[in-house]
Amino acid sequence: MATSEYLRNGEPAKRPQAPVLQLPATTRHALIGPSTVASVVMMSTDVVMILLAFGLALALRAVVVAKIGTTVGTGATHYWPATIDFFFLGWFMLAYVLVARRYGLYATVPTGSGTHELRLVIQGCLNAGLLLCGALYMFHAESISRILVMLLVGTATATLCVRRAVWRYSRHRQFEQGIELRNVVVLGTNQLSYALSRQIRDHRRLGYRFVGFVSAPGSPVSAEIAPDQILGGVDKIRQVSRQHFVDELVIAEFYPTESAIRLVQDARELDIDVRAISGYYGELTTNAPVEYLGIFPVAPLHRREPRVIGLFFKRLVDIVLSFLALIVTSPLMLAVVIAVKLDSEGPILYVSDRIGKRGRVFPCFKFRTMVNNADNMKKDLTALNERDGILFKVSNDPRVTRLGKFLRKYSLDELPQFLNVLRGEMSIVGPRPPIASEVEKYELEHFRRLEVLPGLTGLWQVQARHDPSFAKYIALDTAYVENWSFWLDLRILVQTANVVVRGTGA
Repeated sequence: MATSEYLRNGEPAKRPQAPVLQLPATTRHALIGPSTVASVVMMSTDVVMILLAFGLALALRAVVVAKIGTTVGTGATHYWPATIDFFFLGWFMLAYVLVARRYGLYATVPTGSGTHELRLVIQGCLNAGLLLCGALYMFHAESISRILVMLLVGTATATLCVRRAVWRYSRHRQFEQGIELRNVVVLGTNQLSYALSRQIRDHRRLGYRFVGFVSAPGSPVSAEIAPDQILGGVDKIRQVSRQHFVDELVIAEFYPTESAIRLVQDARELDIDVRAISGYYGELTTNAPVEYLGIFPVAPLHRREPRVIGLFFKRLVDIVLSFLALIVTSPLMLAVVIAVKLDSEGPILYVSDRIGKRGRVFPCFKFRTMVNNADNMKKDLTALNERDGILFKVSNDPRVTRLGKFLRKYSLDELPQFLNVLRGEMSIVGPRPPIASEVEKYELEHFRRLEVLPGLTGLWQVQARHDPSFAKYIALDTAYVENWSFWLDLRILVQTANVVVRGTGA
């Protein structure tokens, strides 16, 4: 089977010596991905909606006060003092975000009906309004217009409800197209497990992609479940979660409590969510809310605790830097476009399918630095490969054009990848995106590097770019994933600037 077919169909490769990468059935990428960043985007959008509501409240208040002034014959107007307006407005925004987060309104997948969500939005606005009133009382802010406070709460409720309805509609459209679905495995092979899997597969608007079943020891297998749908026993959960990029495990068959606790401990290390059919583990879910997976009531046993603030700033830096880079380097890129066109025959851009976060396929953009038929010539250069393992590198690659050597030396060929960053397919900092033929040869531990967005630069690029060791390549990428922080990204960016200026990128 060809590599492209392997990726687009999501079928296992016939290669017994290594674990098989199970990619999603669709090759469409997510702008941000089924991650915490999507939740942060929702929070940010809510803040923008409250700012819009504040503007509407000011306009409405001007009309209301003007009418009152005309009625009583004073014509006086009174606005909030500018020195404290934004303090209390900021407090109202923070209060709403915290309350909404507590209500679960920032979950990446809708867990309730649309009516239920709108009720929670209204309730959140009213609670935030009460907290605002409490702050006004505590700070003795008698000069602040109470009419404006009421108008702010009312307009914020309206704008947030509209935003929530639009967001829900757009998310459902994405889910139906197979975008940003969460990968789910079901623990159990009984009739209930099969019914739950059918619910997930038949109702894509729920936001989930059914991956397969994990069997419990001694559990009977329902006749409706095909053998190839069973990914392995529960003792193989680590391998299954890495190999299939599992986001969530749902326990649909009673599993001994002691074993379930150990499973939750494993889930913490693997960074996956665990839910169980409601009623299975009453002693473990006493205070847990009842949620619904389709028509099935479930209770959470473990929720991931993502680094929300750091991921938000990472995405914010990606958007700002990539946007500025595309603007600032546009004259340089125009010059490169002309030079590439004049230097050799072939397209200006080299577009190749790369494997991104959680196995998603996306088109990676680069300026062409090789002759037009370079991919077909690669197999003839295998004997000259200077890297070990999966990687391929030839110092004096005959396929590289004269201009291409210069572009590679100063990493100018990678400038179009800022567009990938802006689109959310890549990040400024992260592991380099591999090609499909490399991923097919990965061992289980190598999949760790695919759990984050690929980047323009990373630890390997600034510390061991010319090191031929594939083990070092994997070790540095894994170290980045496991020790990621916003400050680590900044450090790598500074080191990258030094590498580019010195011209050691070739």
